[in-house]
Amino acid sequence: MIDLRAMREDPDVVRASQRARGEDPALVDRALAADERRRATLTTFEELRSEQKEVSRSVGKASPEERPAVLARAKELAERVKVAEREAAVAAEEAESAAMRLSNVVVPGVPEGGEDDYVVLRTEGERRALEQVRDHLELAEGLAAIDVKRGVKVSGARFYFLTGVGARLELALLNAAMDQAVAAGFTPMITPTLVSPEIMRGTGFLGAHADEIYHLETDDLYLTGTSEVALAGYHAEEILDLSGGPLRYAGWSTCYRREAGSYGKDTRGIIRVHQFNKVEMFSYTTVEDAQDEHARLLAWEEEMLAKVELPYRVIDVAAGDLGSSAARKFDCEAWLPSQERYMEVTSTSNCTTFQARRLGVRHRGAGGTQPVATLNGTLATTRWLVAILENHQLPDGSVRVPEGLRPYLGGLEVLTPVDGR
Repeated sequence: MIDLRAMREDPDVVRASQRARGEDPALVDRALAADERRRATLTTFEELRSEQKEVSRSVGKASPEERPAVLARAKELAERVKVAEREAAVAAEEAESAAMRLSNVVVPGVPEGGEDDYVVLRTEGERRALEQVRDHLELAEGLAAIDVKRGVKVSGARFYFLTGVGARLELALLNAAMDQAVAAGFTPMITPTLVSPEIMRGTGFLGAHADEIYHLETDDLYLTGTSEVALAGYHAEEILDLSGGPLRYAGWSTCYRREAGSYGKDTRGIIRVHQFNKVEMFSYTTVEDAQDEHARLLAWEEEMLAKVELPYRVIDVAAGDLGSSAARKFDCEAWLPSQERYMEVTSTSNCTTFQARRLGVRHRGAGGTQPVATLNGTLATTRWLVAILENHQLPDGSVRVPEGLRPYLGGLEVLTPVDGR
């Protein structure tokens, strides 16, 4: 939820954010009107309740002649208080609903527009000149590393098995990411992958992309598409001590996405699948430190990309492609030789106080108790295997192991095709 006081003081900032996202700025006026009704009905209720208490106290002091009239007045006020309380509750619910429809306010400098309006900040690494380019699935099948056919047989489209060296390669990648996170001061976490509607809604994932989330109706629980959700809920309704700096967690979890809006996209291999594993960084910090923490998360992502020796670019994501929670997002996109394009492998988002206000996460600052800022960033995920296999392929179908992963694979330097593949 956005800062309602800030919206009342300068609604044009929120309207401009809505326009930059390609969303309806009229929602701001509806939210302001609903907030005004909430405050008015609450004032009426509190004034009536105060009068009711005063009249009730006067009953014992009234003379016998005055008492019937005073009792009648007290009874009338009691009924009016009940009505006013109901009206205030309804107005509060409507105001919250209106405010929850507003996406986070983008920070200055975010590009306007949609998915294709990003700004490339820099490009890192060199693309190899490959005489013969095999895609990741052809390479993986030659290595007996991925079995898509049996994944489809067992679970349906967009499922797969990681087998043999494929399973080992993913574990190597994720363990390397977790070791880096721990070295940087993150607390390692294995998180729940089922969360309540309150936590899912609090993180902002039940908005425009709710159809991409798996919902277990019988239990009224949601399968998470990132451990960000569970980590954001970890300190819900708590007051944190940030005097020693940000609280940082690295969540390892299996993730689930329906990919409802991606029909026909990246159907070959494991680029866009329903289930994958990921190590996610998550930070709680002060509003004043959020921008610097965002830069630190991006630097840690780039450090991990350097370990697996991938050419990549960093983009500043446009407002219309941020998602409702993020005020700014940077993506790292690795080069994909088989498609001659860049493919997103990491994202890091500054969600400012948006999630914290919804989830009641605060800290004690100089001005009293106030919402924290939350940030997240991908440190490694299954999709990275696609870029690793393609960028490190050799002419005979074998794959060079990046030096940063060799300690996690017993010193193995090259993955070689399996006979008969």
